[in-house]
Amino acid sequence: MLKVLFKGLNRWLGVFTLIFSAFFAFYAIPNWVYSPSNIRNIVLSPTFWPYVLAGILAFSGVALIITKQTPSTDQDTPAPAIGGMRPYMRLVILAIIMGSTMYLLPRLGMVWTTMLTFVATAFFFGTRYPKAAVVSAILVPLILYAFFAHVAGVAIPQGNFVRLP
Repeated sequence: MLKVLFKGLNRWLGVFTLIFSAFFAFYAIPNWVYSPSNIRNIVLSPTFWPYVLAGILAFSGVALIITKQTPSTDQDTPAPAIGGMRPYMRLVILAIIMGSTMYLLPRLGMVWTTMLTFVATAFFFGTRYPKAAVVSAILVPLILYAFFAHVAGVAIPQGNFVRLP
Protein backbone atom coordinates (compact mmCIF):
# COMPACT_ATOMS: atom_id res chain seq x y z
CA MET A 1 0.00 0.00 0.00
CA LEU A 2 2.72 2.50 0.94
CA LYS A 3 4.77 1.58 -2.11
CA VAL A 4 1.86 2.48 -4.40
CA LEU A 5 1.10 5.67 -2.42
CA PHE A 6 4.65 7.00 -2.60
CA LYS A 7 5.44 5.99 -6.16
CA GLY A 8 6.90 8.83 -8.17
CA LEU A 9 9.02 11.87 -7.57
CA ASN A 10 6.13 14.30 -7.03
CA ARG A 11 4.68 12.19 -4.25
CA TRP A 12 8.02 12.14 -2.42
CA LEU A 13 8.40 15.88 -2.93
CA GLY A 14 4.91 16.34 -1.52
CA VAL A 15 5.71 14.29 1.57
CA PHE A 16 8.94 16.20 2.24
CA THR A 17 7.15 19.49 1.62
CA LEU A 18 4.54 18.57 4.23
CA ILE A 19 7.27 17.60 6.69
CA PHE A 20 9.08 20.93 6.17
CA SER A 21 5.81 22.83 6.50
CA ALA A 22 5.01 21.09 9.78
CA PHE A 23 8.55 21.78 11.04
CA PHE A 24 8.21 25.47 10.22
CA ALA A 25 4.68 25.85 11.61
CA PHE A 26 5.09 23.87 14.83
CA TYR A 27 8.75 24.36 15.75
CA ALA A 28 10.75 26.93 13.80
CA ILE A 29 8.31 29.86 13.75
CA PRO A 30 7.15 29.62 17.40
CA ASN A 31 10.70 29.18 18.69
CA TRP A 32 12.77 31.39 16.38
CA VAL A 33 10.51 34.26 15.29
CA TYR A 34 10.00 36.84 18.00
CA SER A 35 6.61 38.53 18.06
CA PRO A 36 5.77 41.29 20.55
CA SER A 37 2.38 40.97 22.23
CA ASN A 38 1.34 44.59 21.69
CA ILE A 39 0.90 44.41 17.88
CA ARG A 40 -2.67 45.43 17.04
CA ASN A 41 -2.70 44.56 13.32
CA ILE A 42 -2.14 40.85 12.68
CA VAL A 43 -0.72 41.52 9.21
CA LEU A 44 2.12 43.52 10.77
CA SER A 45 3.02 40.72 13.17
CA PRO A 46 6.43 39.18 12.43
CA THR A 47 4.91 35.70 12.62
CA PHE A 48 2.02 36.30 10.21
CA TRP A 49 3.83 35.95 6.89
CA PRO A 50 5.97 32.96 7.95
CA TYR A 51 2.75 31.16 8.92
CA VAL A 52 1.21 32.13 5.58
CA LEU A 53 4.25 30.69 3.79
CA ALA A 54 4.08 27.51 5.88
CA GLY A 55 0.41 27.16 4.91
CA ILE A 56 1.18 27.66 1.23
CA LEU A 57 3.95 25.09 1.56
CA ALA A 58 1.52 22.61 3.14
CA PHE A 59 -1.06 23.26 0.41
CA SER A 60 1.62 22.66 -2.24
CA GLY A 61 2.64 19.41 -0.54
CA VAL A 62 -0.92 18.14 -0.48
CA ALA A 63 -1.36 19.13 -4.13
CA LEU A 64 1.81 17.24 -5.08
CA ILE A 65 0.61 14.14 -3.26
CA ILE A 66 -2.92 14.01 -4.67
CA THR A 67 -2.16 14.93 -8.28
CA LYS A 68 -2.40 12.10 -10.77
CA GLN A 69 0.37 11.97 -13.32
CA THR A 70 0.83 10.09 -16.52
CA PRO A 71 3.63 7.53 -16.49
CA SER A 72 5.71 9.56 -18.96
CA THR A 73 5.93 12.53 -16.56
CA ASP A 74 6.14 10.50 -13.36
CA GLN A 75 9.68 9.21 -13.69
CA ASP A 76 12.17 8.87 -10.90
CA THR A 77 15.13 9.32 -13.22
CA PRO A 78 16.17 12.85 -14.15
CA ALA A 79 16.27 14.02 -17.74
CA PRO A 80 19.64 13.86 -19.46
CA ALA A 81 21.78 16.93 -18.92
CA ILE A 82 22.28 19.44 -21.71
CA GLY A 83 25.90 19.41 -22.78
CA GLY A 84 28.23 22.07 -24.09
CA MET A 85 28.54 25.68 -23.03
CA ARG A 86 24.81 26.47 -22.99
CA PRO A 87 24.27 25.86 -19.24
CA TYR A 88 27.27 28.02 -18.37
CA MET A 89 26.10 30.83 -20.64
CA ARG A 90 22.68 30.75 -18.99
CA LEU A 91 24.36 30.97 -15.60
CA VAL A 92 26.48 33.93 -16.73
CA ILE A 93 23.47 35.77 -18.17
CA LEU A 94 21.48 35.15 -14.99
CA ALA A 95 24.42 36.52 -12.97
CA ILE A 96 24.39 39.62 -15.21
CA ILE A 97 20.65 40.07 -14.55
CA MET A 98 21.28 39.77 -10.79
CA GLY A 99 24.19 42.21 -10.93
CA SER A 100 22.10 44.66 -12.94
CA THR A 101 19.37 44.36 -10.33
CA MET A 102 21.78 45.31 -7.56
CA TYR A 103 23.12 48.20 -9.64
CA LEU A 104 19.66 49.55 -10.51
CA LEU A 105 18.05 49.24 -7.05
CA PRO A 106 19.40 52.51 -5.60
CA ARG A 107 18.96 54.35 -8.90
CA LEU A 108 15.47 53.30 -10.01
CA GLY A 109 13.99 52.08 -6.74
CA MET A 110 12.67 48.71 -5.77
CA VAL A 111 9.39 48.79 -7.70
CA TRP A 112 10.79 49.76 -11.12
CA THR A 113 13.84 47.51 -10.76
CA THR A 114 11.63 44.56 -9.84
CA MET A 115 9.53 45.14 -12.94
CA LEU A 116 12.58 45.14 -15.21
CA THR A 117 14.14 42.13 -13.51
CA PHE A 118 10.92 40.11 -13.76
CA VAL A 119 10.55 40.86 -17.48
CA ALA A 120 14.22 40.15 -18.22
CA THR A 121 14.17 36.86 -16.35
CA ALA A 122 10.85 35.75 -17.86
CA PHE A 123 11.99 36.39 -21.41
CA PHE A 124 15.46 35.00 -20.79
CA PHE A 125 14.01 31.69 -19.63
CA GLY A 126 11.54 31.70 -22.51
CA THR A 127 8.09 31.97 -21.01
CA ARG A 128 5.15 30.48 -22.87
CA TYR A 129 2.96 33.38 -21.78
CA PRO A 130 4.74 36.64 -22.63
CA LYS A 131 1.65 38.84 -22.21
CA ALA A 132 0.94 37.41 -18.77
CA ALA A 133 4.59 37.87 -17.82
CA VAL A 134 4.55 41.55 -18.78
CA VAL A 135 1.23 42.18 -17.02
CA SER A 136 2.48 40.37 -13.90
CA ALA A 137 5.77 42.25 -14.00
CA ILE A 138 3.87 45.53 -13.89
CA LEU A 139 0.94 44.74 -11.59
CA VAL A 140 2.54 42.61 -8.86
CA PRO A 141 5.20 45.18 -7.81
CA LEU A 142 2.67 48.03 -7.98
CA ILE A 143 0.11 46.16 -5.88
CA LEU A 144 2.76 45.15 -3.35
CA TYR A 145 4.01 48.75 -3.21
CA ALA A 146 0.46 50.05 -2.68
CA PHE A 147 -0.13 47.56 0.13
CA PHE A 148 3.14 48.07 1.98
CA ALA A 149 3.41 51.83 1.49
CA HIS A 150 -0.23 52.80 2.06
CA VAL A 151 -1.79 50.03 4.15
CA ALA A 152 1.09 48.66 6.23
CA GLY A 153 2.97 51.98 6.40
CA VAL A 154 6.31 50.44 5.44
CA ALA A 155 8.70 52.61 3.47
CA ILE A 156 9.64 51.05 0.13
CA PRO A 157 12.99 52.24 -1.31
CA GLN A 158 12.43 54.82 -4.04
CA GLY A 159 14.86 55.65 -6.80
CA ASN A 160 16.63 58.86 -7.67
CA PHE A 161 14.69 59.47 -10.88
CA VAL A 162 11.05 58.42 -10.43
CA ARG A 163 9.13 58.48 -7.16
CA LEU A 164 5.82 56.76 -6.58
CA PRO A 165 3.11 58.48 -4.52
